[in-house]
Amino acid sequence: MRITLRQLRYLDALAAEGHFGRAADRVAVSQPALSAQIRELEEALGCQLVERASTGARLTAAGVTVVERGRRILAEVGDLEAFARIAADPKAGSLRLGIIPSIGPYLLPKLLPALTEVFPDLKVSVRETVTATLVGELQDGGLDLVIASLPLGDPSFSEMPVFTDAFLLAMPAAGPLSLGVFDSAADIPTEALLLLEDGHCLRDQTLASCGALDARRLTRAGVTSLATILQLVAAGQGITLLPELFLAATPLDAGRVRLRRFHAPEPHRTVGLAWRKSSPFSELCAQIAGLIAGMKPAIVGLPR
Repeated sequence: MRITLRQLRYLDALAAEGHFGRAADRVAVSQPALSAQIRELEEALGCQLVERASTGARLTAAGVTVVERGRRILAEVGDLEAFARIAADPKAGSLRLGIIPSIGPYLLPKLLPALTEVFPDLKVSVRETVTATLVGELQDGGLDLVIASLPLGDPSFSEMPVFTDAFLLAMPAAGPLSLGVFDSAADIPTEALLLLEDGHCLRDQTLASCGALDARRLTRAGVTSLATILQLVAAGQGITLLPELFLAATPLDAGRVRLRRFHAPEPHRTVGLAWRKSSPFSELCAQIAGLIAGMKPAIVGLPR
């Protein structure tokens, strides 16, 4: 008996839902049909994949591994199907784009109209979430292209850097914190540093830019938006690093917030694209990178 793609899809649905009824609804089949296919998959592989209970279902250790490997297989099949669909015209069809929150609001308003103008037959759907989630969905075939801070570090991805986004110092324009002299990010006192909550890659990049510090002294962490951090800085609650991409698109109250560039080498992040090496969208992704390259605004005339 051989395993089938249908069986892998049904097991994937069960892994996502943890319940046979909801998994059946997810793939639009009856519950007995889904259950029978998963039992056939277990028989074909010779091992138990699912622990069944009246309250739901959970994967065995073998089931977790099969789901992980099955998702890679399904992603490859999805790429093959996409290749067939776009063989005649790679600029027609659909593209599932993922982007991180610290880039999306400042790049998408320019990028989406440009894509519509250059590729009028291309249907683009957007997913905005944190890097780890985007990486998982790109691996599993749920996304075709991701715009994020590089590198993502997955050998199955092709990556293309597009532009460098400098980190600028944002500090209160008045009050005790306005008197500090910070020639480098490492000079910022740990207890004054404002950060996004865990899970945002920008938090990790900020910490890396600030060098060795005692994380136990971080007293303020947990906000989810750069706009909130900027308002906290304006209120004299701390100091932070903010990406130029965000600052160039955000109205600034110069009477409450002061921006400065650091001395070279400036802390920064590399913004770029990532897609599966097996994806049929490689040429299209390179063209999209060319569009994005000219979209990054810059702030000029800031003191160092």
